[in-house]
Amino acid sequence: MEHRSDGMARIRVRLARDEQGWPPAESEGLWANDLGDGRYRLANTPWFAFSLSADDVVSARSDGNDVLWFAERLERGGRMTVRVIPRNDGPLEGDPGRVLEVFSPLGVTGEVMGGPMRLVALDIGPDADVGKVKRVCVGGESNGWWDYEEADITSDWRATSPG
Repeated sequence: MEHRSDGMARIRVRLARDEQGWPPAESEGLWANDLGDGRYRLANTPWFAFSLSADDVVSARSDGNDVLWFAERLERGGRMTVRVIPRNDGPLEGDPGRVLEVFSPLGVTGEVMGGPMRLVALDIGPDADVGKVKRVCVGGESNGWWDYEEADITSDWRATSPG
């Protein structure tokens, strides 16, 4: 199993591809803290996996080839994941770093994937104002700044009006 010197383990999550071949991988690796007994706390925000966020407690099993595979989410960690792809023809000119600049004042962090994909995985913590964050997501999409996808949201997010 892939482990770092700080005791973190890499957990692979199988991904379902759509008819266009998205996402561009069959699995995604997430770093996690080993809690023992096959339980792990996710330490980073997923790029492509749905229904997972940082701080979630998950179970994983070895496949016998030293690869840990995600089995199920055992506990929500209180965070949400929303993915944003900045539009090249929008005011951010496709720059994922500028997406983070928009969300940072709202207490939202994230991970930027550069290169040809230009994707931002937003990590929305429990202290973030869900209404404001959702309004920025919806408004940015409506105004042609980006497209966004709700990868792992809560009932609070669903209940919040974007207007």
